[in-house]
Amino acid sequence: MSFEVPSHPDCSESLGNSATNLRAEKSLSSGFPGSSGVVLWCGGDTVGLAQHGGDPVSLSLQVGDGTTSVTLLAAEFLKQVKPYVEEGLHPQIIIRAFRTATQLAVNKIKDIAVSVKKEDKDEQRSLLEKCAATALSSKLISQSKEFFSKMVVDAVMMLDDLLQLKMIGIKQVQGGALEDSQLVAGVAFKKTFSYAGFEMQPKKYQSPKIALLNVELELKAEKDNAEVRVNTVELELKAEKDNAEVRVNTVEDYQAIVDAEWNILYDKLDKIHKSGAKVVLSKLPIGDVATQYFADRDMFCAGRVPEEDLKRTMMACGGSIQTSVNALSDDVLGRCELFEETQIGGERYNLFTGCPKAKTCTIILRGGAKQFMEETERSLHDAIMIVRRAIKNDSVVAGGGAIEMELSKYLRDYSRTIPGKQQLLIGAYAKALEIIPRQLCDNAGFDATNILNKLRAKHAQGGMWYGVDVTNEDIADNFSACVWEPAVVRINALTAASEAACLIVSVDETIRNPRSSLDGSPAAAAGRGRARARPHNH
Repeated sequence: MSFEVPSHPDCSESLGNSATNLRAEKSLSSGFPGSSGVVLWCGGDTVGLAQHGGDPVSLSLQVGDGTTSVTLLAAEFLKQVKPYVEEGLHPQIIIRAFRTATQLAVNKIKDIAVSVKKEDKDEQRSLLEKCAATALSSKLISQSKEFFSKMVVDAVMMLDDLLQLKMIGIKQVQGGALEDSQLVAGVAFKKTFSYAGFEMQPKKYQSPKIALLNVELELKAEKDNAEVRVNTVELELKAEKDNAEVRVNTVEDYQAIVDAEWNILYDKLDKIHKSGAKVVLSKLPIGDVATQYFADRDMFCAGRVPEEDLKRTMMACGGSIQTSVNALSDDVLGRCELFEETQIGGERYNLFTGCPKAKTCTIILRGGAKQFMEETERSLHDAIMIVRRAIKNDSVVAGGGAIEMELSKYLRDYSRTIPGKQQLLIGAYAKALEIIPRQLCDNAGFDATNILNKLRAKHAQGGMWYGVDVTNEDIADNFSACVWEPAVVRINALTAASEAACLIVSVDETIRNPRSSLDGSPAAAAGRGRARARPHNH
């Protein structure tokens, strides 16, 4: 085996460069999209996905936004400590300094963050809309950020106190403009495949009972699952899942078999009808016979409903998903105030509104290309997560690089008060924080050196909320300009970036096992696939 010392800071810079190549339009993170194959990216989590072929940064699931900031900061931290690593400074000294700096920065954010009173609903809503707009400013849909920020806030406010993300569904309908997107106060999913007779079913019900099934209501299923033995003495019908064995001696026996198959299906349908359900949803297919049966009785049915939509309907409307129709009581049936099937763009959608058990909603996105709509969905996910965090944590800070510049000034001042190597390392940490406003300037085409000099001077004079103003190519008080974001987002971004850098710095050696000299040789190839191994010389 051989040992090698990789240049981890060099390796990390490639990911940082990928993130900086994005072009932001306004405010924080992300940028204008580029494409790599079929990948259309706009956020740091998508960069991580494209670079590594794996799952995006897990921070996106926990906080929702700030993934690009994490990527940039981690790469810049490593870039700043690279000279110290090359000089032989022990990694643990660097790690201790970085963790000290991170803790100081987190405490500083908590000290200067501005809290908003939740008692004033109008003020809280205004805060949430501004936080959502800030998150959307750097996305593809930044031109429609006011429209979508209101929609996102409405969606989150419809949820209960738990604010479960899975209770917000996002569906894509190609065609139309972005502003044609709509918010449905309930569950919505695309119309499933239907058979003849579906057109005769009613498409609107007031206060219906809903049967949620995992049962196949099709005649073919009864034929496939039946094992029948017939002789002149008796007729035995037995349901099995495996082999079908049929012995028929007379026409009457054959007719009895056919009647039995139909009776099994009709018994199931009769039980569903007698339960009082008006809407029948099933994860498995509902055939043409069942479709026509329900149409004759003014009932609506939908088969092959996606499992995710079926579960969300169950959580919102109540009831439970049944694998049998033998116990369809009122307790297992769901309810809602209104069910209707409506046309949205070129698609038909089933809508359940007024759901009593759990508050839920569905955002129906409209737009052009599929990749564009997928990126729009990711952008809305970020905004939704930001609004959820802002509701749970009512403290905010200014964006646009303002908080990073203030932290950089604070850590520089602190580093001058301590002796030894810690002073240099915390100073390097402080310098690395300036990558956020610097990258915003580069993305907007500004003179980064000039803007950063102005920001340093302003923060030295006490203007702690001054950041990059990409509209006027200058600096501005971003708190007064309502460029806000939850303090927890910046705290988590700093913590994640610092820990990522510390993890990479702490790995100082890797062990590599050289490939066997037999690999690829004719002798090795000749021995492959043989039942007996070669004898060993002892």
